[in-house]
Amino acid sequence: MKLASRLAEVRVSPTVAISTRARELKAEGRDIIALAAGEPDFETPQHIRDAAKRAIDRGETRYTATEGIPELREAIAAKFKRDNGLDYTPDQVLVGVGGKQVIFNVMMATLDADDEVIIPAPYWVSYPDIVRLFGGKPVFVNTKPEEGFRLTPEALEQAITPRTRWLLLNSPSNPTGVMYSSVDLSGLGAVLKRHPQVLVLTDDIYEMLTYGTVEFQTFASVVPELHERTLTMNGVSKAYAMTGWRIGYGAGPKPLMAAMKKIQGQSTYHPCTIAQWAAVEALNGPQDVLETMLSTFTHRRKQTLDALNATEGINCVSPDGAFYIFASIQAHLGRRAPNGTVLQKDSDWVLALMEDQGVAVVPGSAFGTPGYFRLSFAAADDLLAEATRRIRNFVERLD
Repeated sequence: MKLASRLAEVRVSPTVAISTRARELKAEGRDIIALAAGEPDFETPQHIRDAAKRAIDRGETRYTATEGIPELREAIAAKFKRDNGLDYTPDQVLVGVGGKQVIFNVMMATLDADDEVIIPAPYWVSYPDIVRLFGGKPVFVNTKPEEGFRLTPEALEQAITPRTRWLLLNSPSNPTGVMYSSVDLSGLGAVLKRHPQVLVLTDDIYEMLTYGTVEFQTFASVVPELHERTLTMNGVSKAYAMTGWRIGYGAGPKPLMAAMKKIQGQSTYHPCTIAQWAAVEALNGPQDVLETMLSTFTHRRKQTLDALNATEGINCVSPDGAFYIFASIQAHLGRRAPNGTVLQKDSDWVLALMEDQGVAVVPGSAFGTPGYFRLSFAAADDLLAEATRRIRNFVERLD
């Protein structure tokens, strides 16, 4: 069978690959602690589940508008106004099957062959492959740990060319948890004002999971002059523990949203009707569940950071948000694992850790920054304590 040549440029998601290997080892009877996936370990709150059940009982099981039910788009517009000070009308909102589909839609709608998308590294693993699928060229800008892994205005200026179509920003970041302050975003905005061909896609999916070190800001509210050049993307997956419900959303200028709607109408059509009604309740209903979840994550963040930073040769980026820790293991590269393997790359280190100690994490190279690993602390306290103990034991056994 002949497959499309563009697939040669696309990887299997590294996080999926690690999670698959962890499941295989579990099936073989191994005791595996899986900290690779980016998924809250909480149940979807009861009032959201109840709303979904009521929707079923009302017979809300048929097709909806491509862009989503009016009630959900109104709730999203109200959320943007309430939380971010952004004015969007419901016809500027598109609901997708998760945030990933929103990114797919916008890249398909705007990229021609060899158009460039600036992606600061470290980056979420799917960004470059989505760009490649539609003929675009990812342009990676390596950020520095001493600059908080944030894109600087100077680096952005150097990366822009006449072919640049988008800047893709993720704050809080997956994998680092780093956030951009209003000062950071204003500096980037000053550069972009000089380059009117460049649009901004801001991925705010971890907006509600922040730890008070930096105040969350979204680009379009900080740089209102570029509001009409910005697609603001978010969703209910992380904040409300609704990953499997698959509801993401984006808001932006009307011509762009119309193009994205046209594409979605020929792919999935619309997200699950029942999940849309659940998302209405998530956005409009009680928000105290966020405080409970965030309090737990705050405790886990400190517990895991302290344990990893106390381990020889591991240095962690302190996350401002999300539920990941990005840890340097550069001091360990070149050493020998207990099975005799020389750990030349971070992927060697991660695989050796999983085989030797049964802890699954993701190598930093998957995010465009070798010499690190990403650990999710969206797991029970006792599992995190055991995982960090095993990591310490692994490090102590390196030759």
